[in-house]
Order: sequence, then C-alpha cells, then structure tokens
Amino acid sequence: MRQNEFQLYIVYMGEKRHDDPSMVTASHRDMLTSVFGSKDEALRSIVYSYKHGFSGFAAMLTESQAETIAKFPEVVTVKPNTYHETHTTRSWDFLGLDHNQPGQQPGLLRKAKYGEDVIVGVIDTGIWPESRSFDDNGYGPVPARWKGKCQTSQDFNATSCNKKIIGARWYGRGISDEVLNRNYKSPRDIEGHGTHVASTIAGREVQGVSYGGLGMGVARGGAPRARLSIYKVCWLGGSCPEAAVLAAIDDAMHDGVDVLSLSIAGAGHEFPGTLHAVQRGISIVFAGGNDGPVPQTVANALSWVTTVAASTIVFPDLDIARKQ
Repeated sequence: MRQNEFQLYIVYMGEKRHDDPSMVTASHRDMLTSVFGSKDEALRSIVYSYKHGFSGFAAMLTESQAETIAKFPEVVTVKPNTYHETHTTRSWDFLGLDHNQPGQQPGLLRKAKYGEDVIVGVIDTGIWPESRSFDDNGYGPVPARWKGKCQTSQDFNATSCNKKIIGARWYGRGISDEVLNRNYKSPRDIEGHGTHVASTIAGREVQGVSYGGLGMGVARGGAPRARLSIYKVCWLGGSCPEAAVLAAIDDAMHDGVDVLSLSIAGAGHEFPGTLHAVQRGISIVFAGGNDGPVPQTVANALSWVTTVAASTIVFPDLDIARKQ
C-alpha cells in the first residue's frame, strides 16, 4: 500500500475516559480532526466509534496518518482492519443437558431453568426470524434490564423481533456496495450460519423435526428458554471485518447481554473488546474452529474466554465385517 492510500484502521484506546458515550465519540473526532486538519474530513473518515464498553474507533486513514495516531499517549494499538471467518442431534443429551420429557430425572439444564431470561448475544451472519426455533409463544415480558433495540431495515421489520429475539443490529459500514447488494441490508441472515448458531444455543423445542423424513425427533438449543440478541457482522462467505466485530461487542455491552457467542476466528487476533466485556461480567464463548496455527491446535485460545471444540465422538463404532 502507498503512503497516501486510504484503508480502514482500528484504533484501540483501552478503558473509556468518560461515562457519557457522546463525549467518548467527541474525543475520537477531536483526535482525527487534529490529524486531518479538518473537522469535515475527520467526520467523513470515521466508520465506527467504540464508546460503550471501551474506547476506540475505526477510520479510513493513510499509513502515515495511522503512524501519527499511534504516537498519541492515549492510544494503545493501531492496526489495519482484518477479516475473520465463521466456524461451523444429540449433542445436548450427550452433555447431560436433558430436555423436558415424561419420566426423565432432573438434570443440569432443568436446574438452570433451561436458561430462562438469560440474554445471549450472537455475533455472526444474522438470523432468519421465521424459524420455529425462535417462536416466542409462552415467553414472558422482555427482561427490564434490556437496553438494546430491533434495527428495522430491508425485509426485517419490528415484528421480526419478539420476546425470543429481543434485539437485532447489523453492521454494513465499510462493506463494499458489491457485497451489500448481494445480501440483506438488515439483520436477516442469507448465509445461514448465524441462524444455525443461534438455534444451537437457544432454539426453543420444536417437535417432529426430521431431515427429509429421516431421524425424526426434537430440535432444541442448549438453553431453550434463553433470549437472543443478534449482531450481524459477517457477510458473503462468512467474512467478518474486525472493525464491525468490535462495534458489535461494544453495542452488546451497552445492550445488557449476559453471554456473547462468537463462532468466528482469525489467526493471531484477541478482540480486545472481549476483555472489557468479561470485566463487566459477560461470559464470552468462542468456537475453537478447524484452523489452529499448527496441527492439533485451535484458534481463540485466550485465557479470559471459553473456547469450545469437540474432542469426543459420541456415536458407536461400526464393525463392517460383522455387520455391527
């Protein structure tokens, strides 16, 4: 890249210096104004302002401007925006998380009230709200502590949220028109990954589910009574810009989630916003993925998060010779 070419940089500044989010954003604009020499140019350059859980911003900068900002004493790191990838029956029974069937003994999930009123934020490709897994029939009022919103836009209106999907946001800043025009400009999921993840986490019990008539049974998430807040940051092919991921983490901290799920990974990245979320009592759960730095390793091996990966095969062995 040439010195005078613009690209998206992420400026991380650590803990906030103001409780008022508008003052945090104003400090970001002031810093950019001092670099650009113009308030209008500074406003045009900023893509995201991280102002709720931590301080920082994403902005279109030249390499020399990024180097200048890195010298400010309040700046922790400056780095180019990078892209991360999404990661992808009987799992819950295998883990001992029973569902409510006659004759079953009380288990861990029942003692936890099936995740009743736990708010799970899912940072992914969005959601398909019409899925029966997200029906809110039988749910009580949205928890009073909730401060999030349902961001209405293309093919996603106010009725797309309910007492199950209590919040939804999407992050399209910095995404090319070519990519945006091949997707929903809304929290609606065209890829399917986010819907799959959300239903795996907190999908309600759906009876009579099968795959083409095979394997008839019950579909449910691990915490079927939990509420969901959706943050669409990933686009075509499961590509997730880090600038948008950080914006979603920041918003989720403001909204009041209890748990954050990120089924995404990128080599060598720690998502500093997650540490601030943990400090506020939010549990962070990452996917281990299939792309560790070397064989037999996983991504997202951070000391302050829970990284999930399968290590056991639950299905019985087959002896083809004996037809067993």
